[in-house]
Amino acid sequence: MSSDYSYDEQGQFYPFFIFTLTTIVTLPLTYSLLAPSKDATALAPRLKTTYRPEHADLVDAQRAAQKRKQRRVKRAIAVVLGWAVMAGMLYLILTTQQTVNKIWNPYDILGVSESANEKQIKSHYRKLGLKYHPDKIRPDPEKNETVESLNDKWVELTKAYQTLTDEEVRQNYIQYGHPDGKQSFSIGIALPKFIISEGNGKYVVLVYALLLGVLLPYYVGSWWYGTQRITKEGVLVESANNLFREYSESIDEGDLVTALSAGKEFQVPLKGDKAESGLSKIESRILAEGQIAAFAGGLAVKDKEKLEDLDSGVRRKVLALLWAYLGRVELDDQALDSAKYLVAPIAQSLCDSFRAISLAYGNIGPILTSFYTSQRLVQALPPKASPLFQLPHFTPPVVKAIEGDSKTHLTIQEFMDQPDSQRRSVAVGNGLLSEEQYKTAVNVAQQLPYLRVAKAFFKVTGERFIIPSSLVTLVVKGRFIPPGSLNVPEVDEVDLEDVDPAEDDLDALMGRKKTVKDANGKLVKDDNKPVPPPLTFAPYYSRDHSPRWHAFLSDSKQGKMAVPPFTFTAFDKPIFTDDGKPTYNVQTLRAQFAAPPQAGTYTFVLHVVCDSYVGFDTKMEVTLNVEDASKAAAMAAEDEISEPEEDSIAGQMNVLKGGPTPKPKRRKDDDDSEDDESGTEEEADSTSETNTDTEPES
Repeated sequence: MSSDYSYDEQGQFYPFFIFTLTTIVTLPLTYSLLAPSKDATALAPRLKTTYRPEHADLVDAQRAAQKRKQRRVKRAIAVVLGWAVMAGMLYLILTTQQTVNKIWNPYDILGVSESANEKQIKSHYRKLGLKYHPDKIRPDPEKNETVESLNDKWVELTKAYQTLTDEEVRQNYIQYGHPDGKQSFSIGIALPKFIISEGNGKYVVLVYALLLGVLLPYYVGSWWYGTQRITKEGVLVESANNLFREYSESIDEGDLVTALSAGKEFQVPLKGDKAESGLSKIESRILAEGQIAAFAGGLAVKDKEKLEDLDSGVRRKVLALLWAYLGRVELDDQALDSAKYLVAPIAQSLCDSFRAISLAYGNIGPILTSFYTSQRLVQALPPKASPLFQLPHFTPPVVKAIEGDSKTHLTIQEFMDQPDSQRRSVAVGNGLLSEEQYKTAVNVAQQLPYLRVAKAFFKVTGERFIIPSSLVTLVVKGRFIPPGSLNVPEVDEVDLEDVDPAEDDLDALMGRKKTVKDANGKLVKDDNKPVPPPLTFAPYYSRDHSPRWHAFLSDSKQGKMAVPPFTFTAFDKPIFTDDGKPTYNVQTLRAQFAAPPQAGTYTFVLHVVCDSYVGFDTKMEVTLNVEDASKAAAMAAEDEISEPEEDSIAGQMNVLKGGPTPKPKRRKDDDDSEDDESGTEEEADSTSETNTDTEPES
């Protein structure tokens, strides 16, 4: 027995092979390209306003360029080529005539029925011999017959006859499927034969060398070294190292802006001649006398000294551009203005990396500084600038007219809480806002998603008490109340409850569904999908940015972080209606962590920080009561043991024995017991660095 390797000379099979391989690659790529985007910036609604700042065309151009980059043109090209190859192979499959190999059958070869007996077979064979024996027949050229073909046909007839009449030959046929016994087998390769034809072998070797020796190592190496160069926050490792060296417990926002300029990511857009071109012009503009600070760029004297201490180059220009961006300084040069808007998103990603470094140290000061700097990078505000600059058309004269000689800045909420007539009297006028500009600013303010915390408490799911090292859930209840909202409904106390799901409700326990109380107080499942907030109103930021809220606990006495931040990018109920009006729905934020290992009363500071708006943060004290495990068990047992009630059989028997008539006992409901939940219901402070007044929930 021997084996033979045969290539697909008729082109019957290699289209199937190539079609299958291409399909395996193309279909997943197509799905990833056409699947609905999960990016919050693509799904979130936008604030309704017609406001466009100066240089809006530059900002829009950079946003569009980023979106084109995210579309992944290379992937789209690969998908188009894949479908083209699949279409070509499918055409070959449908148009190529298929050759079907028949199974060797002696009855078909002789042309007799399988039910024929030996006598009939011999008679039929003699007739065929008179017609096809080589001595009786001559080749017919018109039928393309040759002597060899006629001899082969006769040999085939003879084999078929012997198979049906000779016992030994019949056994070969039964055992091996052929009268000659075991045959050689052929291994078919679904590739066209021309690739190994004489003279083509060297090209095949060249293709293999390119694929296995060049392309594969290149892509694997690129992927590997790429993962080694980038941190999980998406910045270069070298940049993270530079930020690590800049870390300080006393770092403030100005210091952090200087530290962010050390990122190596800036070297790509500012390479070559761009590294120093226009640097002197930028510095002269940002160091000019400012209207809201000592310098136009909003930097302090120490920040100016740090800028001047840097050598000329990429970092110094980046730092100058960052201050020009934060101070909204006009550079009167399209290339410089474009670069000014380009550096902000890069600095934002570096700020996230610095926050990760700060979280590792656990000091609350640098952590908050990273959040505040992030807010100002998104809103293009220098440190200590008024939050009112986030509103459209608000210039330094307008803000100065509103705030007067006050040493503390007004937040947008405080400004919008004033009566409309009072707001107009200080904001509208000659050299200030026009009536149309005032309406635009108020319209934007009334759409901003300000999360006002109504209640925060701790609990352990399914338990009445919190014991050491148990899995505690921090529950934060709040409503989105845009600044200037009128006729805000009172919060429903039922919405402030956090109902435990049933023990057998796996979906609710795993967080896939939420259990709430309806208007009648019955437990129902809330199947609403997460709702993203509107995109950040950031007209100077050259990216579409979805706001994020970060909730974490700190120890005010030690200045340390107690529970790391939990990030929330979507909420369980709609924030605005389809026509843009606030819903005032109570939103629920949950964060789980391990309780302290020892029993006691722990007071934490709860921070709820928005990374996109200045002055929209919350800071409040919360108390965690951790009961000793044995004490908690005893208290639970006491609750279960009670005197017999008057209307029970045990109570009536107690009266017959001369005992006192037991008074009906009122069961203590879990929902109205403050022992069940440790926390606070007092309203949060609005805690930007510029406002420490307490605002009651309304």
